Amino acid sequence: MAVRELTSAPSLATLYPKALLRRGGGSTLPSTELVRPEVVVDPAHVAAYNEVCGFRFSDELPATYPHMLVFGLQMALMTEPGFPFPLLGLVHVENRITQHRPLLLGETFRVSVRAENLRPHEKGSQFDMISEAHSGGDLVWSEVSTYLRRTGAGSSSGPRTQLTPPTPSALWHVPGDIGRRYAEVSGDRNPIHLHPLTARLFGFPKAIAHGMWTKAHALASFEGRLPDAFSVAVRFKQPVLLPGRAAFTTWQTDDGWAFELWHARKPKPHLDGVVSAL
Repeated sequence: MAVRELTSAPSLATLYPKALLRRGGGSTLPSTELVRPEVVVDPAHVAAYNEVCGFRFSDELPATYPHMLVFGLQMALMTEPGFPFPLLGLVHVENRITQHRPLLLGETFRVSVRAENLRPHEKGSQFDMISEAHSGGDLVWSEVSTYLRRTGAGSSSGPRTQLTPPTPSALWHVPGDIGRRYAEVSGDRNPIHLHPLTARLFGFPKAIAHGMWTKAHALASFEGRLPDAFSVAVRFKQPVLLPGRAAFTTWQTDDGWAFELWHARKPKPHLDGVVSAL
């Protein structure tokens, strides 16, 4: 795999217009790893991220924060000429983050992104974006984001089962501007998150919350109970329409916790996840 180093973060302001124009091309994932060799976290940016996502202010980075450091690299890789799928229209279906030890303000990280494991799915094709952060030569954080490119309706295994939401542990009141606020700190200005009018252009009745905001907000509820080394994995299901209310449920497992997010009034699941100690 060819490694290409970038001395600065990719410009998301130029990548989104590029993404709007791309239609995809090729049939294989690029054999390129994008790397930023020296990344230092901005404390003011971490503070803004913590406020939007619901984390406490601390010298330790939330486990979801390094996604901010690799998101631009992911965008850059997925908008390269040979990438097989257009970026807009990809569905983020799963995300797993592994923290090998607490990450601290003041550290210098080497971050990298590559695409792997292109495979068929009953509704199209799936692939993984693999992101890593190293410090002092050690792998301290990694993320696997799984994306789906729909090309068909898929098959049905039978009648749909009536879902029954669990008893909620908390009720989220998700404000209508959370998409714009998270976009401001993350740089993820996908039009589906910003305004009802732009969301309708892509088939949504309203703007929807970022999946990585819902994951981060869920993880914030476990602060003070997380071990130094753990993984947190989620499956994204139906989007959270903005503004909205959602029912959040947690329970303990043998090695951590499980959690689910549902629509507050309908049997409509938004995500499920697990936190597991390493």
